[in-house]
Amino acid sequence: MTGDRTEKACRHWLYQAAGMNGRTFLRRLQQVGTAYTVYELAKSGVLEEKIHARYGKRAVRLQAAAKERDLAGILEEYERMCLRGISFVTIGEAAYPHRLSEIQDAPYALYYAGKLPVDDSRAIAVIGARNCTEYGRYVAKEFGTVLAQAGVQVISGMARGIDGIGQRAALNAGGYSLGVLGCGVDICYPQENRELYEQLLAKGGVCSEYPPGIEPRAVLFPPRNRIISGLCDGVLVIEAKERSGTLITVDMALEQGREVYAVPGRVTDALSAGCSRLIRQGAQLVTSPEELLADLQAEFTGYPGRGSGGGQSASGRAEPRGKVLELLDFQPQSMERLQEAYRMVHGDSIAVSELCYELLQLCAEGYAGQAGGRYYLKKE
Repeated sequence: MTGDRTEKACRHWLYQAAGMNGRTFLRRLQQVGTAYTVYELAKSGVLEEKIHARYGKRAVRLQAAAKERDLAGILEEYERMCLRGISFVTIGEAAYPHRLSEIQDAPYALYYAGKLPVDDSRAIAVIGARNCTEYGRYVAKEFGTVLAQAGVQVISGMARGIDGIGQRAALNAGGYSLGVLGCGVDICYPQENRELYEQLLAKGGVCSEYPPGIEPRAVLFPPRNRIISGLCDGVLVIEAKERSGTLITVDMALEQGREVYAVPGRVTDALSAGCSRLIRQGAQLVTSPEELLADLQAEFTGYPGRGSGGGQSASGRAEPRGKVLELLDFQPQSMERLQEAYRMVHGDSIAVSELCYELLQLCAEGYAGQAGGRYYLKKE
């Protein structure tokens, strides 16, 4: 019997030796036994006899690869990778993201540095144009900030433009973000996002189905988009041309049964054409982070980021819903005004994320209404 470390090292070797496009082959090998067992069978040259003839040629190539590597070398390579802060997880392991495991073409394995998203908090992909407008920059920053404050995990591709802006805003707001790369996790691409890459390593995470050392190539990016959408409950599009790579992710999200949200823009702007088309085709139109959060509350059980708090605020005191209701009037008030009024009336501060949660609860219960954007009023 081998230890967990040896088994993980053999999975790492097997994943590379079998080929990243060999998901079906790898799943067939799982029926043979552990990765260590497969390695031993391949090393001894009898693996081909153990599996269906359909995989005979692949098995022969795997046997040749096994004869070139001894177990000590495999273990040493895996240990070097771990010492660099890179982890490896395969589908079926507890650490493998549950949402991703449910999609039809889930990657057999993920390499990651930092942390992977947790299953019990909501996740939204924030994606859009690389060459975005100032309007797009503002919207991406606003959504990234408020989503993070509400405990929603922000997933994207660490690309320049909307992707990186939304992720940076989420991290700066104290939230979690994951960058899904089209290269090895040890490579920062694009280089201009080096600071964001370092932030993700420190406060969030980066992941890839490609082994360390794999350089970015155009052909690698479309497949990674299925991972971005697969890790999320929904996809938010902020600025996209009518024909753009962003819409590839949207198509994959729809195939996976994910919700698609789109932010409208100016009808004369080419970068609004993609969002306009998505809205015509049935994507949910959202004009503020609060609208998206409200839909998440209606669509999913529970509320993003509340975890197992059992109705308690982050400080452990009872939720101040009644205190917030006291501040509402039949004239709309901004969240900033309500936050200031809360401090003045109750002599205590309330975080934007907590205020947003309480307001959305009051809306859901029929005591309050939203008057566009971040304005709320009391309902009769």
